[in-house]
Amino acid sequence: MAIIHQATINPTKDQLVEPWLESRPWWDGVAERGPVGTFRFDDPAGEVGMECFLFGSADGSTLFVPLTYRGAALPGAEAHLLGTMEHSVLGTRWIYDACVDPVFVAVVVDTIRTGGTGAELEVHRSDGSVERREPTATVRGNGATDLPVVPTDAVAEAEESSDRTVIRAGDLSLTIARRVGADLPGDARLTGSFAGGDDLVLATVS
Repeated sequence: MAIIHQATINPTKDQLVEPWLESRPWWDGVAERGPVGTFRFDDPAGEVGMECFLFGSADGSTLFVPLTYRGAALPGAEAHLLGTMEHSVLGTRWIYDACVDPVFVAVVVDTIRTGGTGAELEVHRSDGSVERREPTATVRGNGATDLPVVPTDAVAEAEESSDRTVIRAGDLSLTIARRVGADLPGDARLTGSFAGGDDLVLATVS
């Protein structure tokens, strides 16, 4: 279960993501784009927030941008920090490219291994009420039981290219499609669906 707090944040996610996005080697040069689907994963320890964005554009191209939200800096990941924001409920949050966050890497591999899905969403409102929210995108692993379990403290090294990010964690290679539709290696995969498409390959493990 991913808990979403009704809160004010400063700066906004858009203010952090937009300049970072345009600095990436896989940015396609299309500035006019916005989220067409989002989903979350659940950290078993309840410490790290994981939110994944699908940013669409008028020409049909879609970029995949997963982020992690932490209550303290992630050691060794300074180069992958988008910035910090002040959250009215949780305080200062450090926002990272999720591809270098070992918790995200472990959870994605586990989702693929077990045939799991994204997290259910629960909104905690300021008046104390709680409600369920449907994600605007869904994901599922295809079930690859031969994959090993990746510890949540494993070192993740990421290399970016024009359409993907390749993450090395131990003996595994996790490939994230930055430009949705990229032809990724490996049969162990995470696929996603949103209003703009179904069964889109977002990540593979080899």
